[in-house]
Amino acid sequence: MRGDLIRVLSAVEEKANELKMDGYQPDIVLFGTEAYEYVKAQVAEEFGGDEEVLELSGVKVRVLDELDGDGVVVDSTALGLGVGGARRFKVVK
Repeated sequence: MRGDLIRVLSAVEEKANELKMDGYQPDIVLFGTEAYEYVKAQVAEEFGGDEEVLELSGVKVRVLDELDGDGVVVDSTALGLGVGGARRFKVVK
């Protein structure tokens, strides 16, 4: 459904904007396998085809199995330097 894809895109953009307001530069969104398959199905339903999702809202997409149904927008240069640099959100409810 279009609404589900818009919800995920909105969440990615919202979390990216939160990071930007905190002085970070978000460049990757990590999806759990379940979340990635969900997003991929939504994109295929909306636009057709069965291509991989490589980017959402200008942010590169990567899959991290451990996240399951969640996504995390991150600034890859800030990870591991302390608190901050990432925002997690629920994709599959």
